[in-house]
Amino acid sequence: MSIAIPAPRSELVEGLDTPLGVLAPDGSRRACRTLDEHLADLDETALTDLFVDMSLVRRVDEEAFALTRQGELVLWPPLRGQEAAQVGAAHALRETDFVFGSYREHALAVLRGVDLGDLLRVWQGHALSGWDPLAHRMATPQIIIGAQTLHATGYAMAVRRDGGDDIAVACFGDGATSEGDVSEAMVFASSFQAPVVFLCQNNQYAISEPVRVQSHAALALRATGFGIPAIRVDGNDVLAVLAAMRAAADRARRGEGPTFVEAVTYRMGPHTTTDDPGRYRDADEVDAWRAKDPIDRLERHLASVGAPIEHIREEARIRCDAIAKEMRAAVVKGEAPAPESLFDHVTVTPTRRIRRQRAEHLAFAASIQEER
Repeated sequence: MSIAIPAPRSELVEGLDTPLGVLAPDGSRRACRTLDEHLADLDETALTDLFVDMSLVRRVDEEAFALTRQGELVLWPPLRGQEAAQVGAAHALRETDFVFGSYREHALAVLRGVDLGDLLRVWQGHALSGWDPLAHRMATPQIIIGAQTLHATGYAMAVRRDGGDDIAVACFGDGATSEGDVSEAMVFASSFQAPVVFLCQNNQYAISEPVRVQSHAALALRATGFGIPAIRVDGNDVLAVLAAMRAAADRARRGEGPTFVEAVTYRMGPHTTTDDPGRYRDADEVDAWRAKDPIDRLERHLASVGAPIEHIREEARIRCDAIAKEMRAAVVKGEAPAPESLFDHVTVTPTRRIRRQRAEHLAFAASIQEER
């Protein structure tokens, strides 16, 4: 008995065969009918801001990596190589839109004004949560893979119920698309036409598993099974990501529901600072992606259009040095909280059980001190 397998709904995916882009690795600009209309307002100032912001978040990443090696941070999940995907997304959003990220969205956190001390406190092991989500319209880092997609969808459903036109953005990696939470989130988002954008940063690896192990087809096709249109873009092209996210955000604000954006990029460093990527990928692959570096290609483009590239580089250097200095100062000031503070914010009003557990902890700690 043979079973006919229907063709995937490829008409719902743009860039299915080749991710859409407008900036080639050599910095040259090429036409793209789908993306160009969302980039018409970009001028030299806007391009410069994108370049400086990508440079800034790369320096944050490099400094955090160094602080880990110096023993100041316990762990750090690097984002090098994914700057365009995150900075492009950040520039496409309103300040009032709400971002729900995983543990690698440092660029979005920095560009949303999160205090560096708050950002680093979690990775020092001094806090369970980093910052006030409402103050920055960004949820704190989510370690549970894919769980933030449910949070983003729920938030977006509430926005629609209240009659607002803000949107939610769920950021996740390729590995998360294999999690049940992501499928459930897309079911609800599609059914209720929630104003949410699913931004998948396909960095080619779920820790050590290459994306080809998870899927033999483009990840964006998974969204089409839920009736969600998708677009695949070159995730190392900041303009492509910016345009795709603008289009998806506009669609959500018009009440047309969710969109899945797959930014095809590459994680240049390890999964975290405890990982050794040399065990599961070869140098030739890394070198091939290094030639597609998102910052280098925008720098080449700026130079090609006659922008004062030396001045722009200097501006970026000054800001990068300043933020690195700020990070070093922040970790020195960071102090481990009292152990009993673990019970402080479990619930808005402490329950009888929480009060009992806190008392038991304090009694145990006191008994240890008496023994000494």
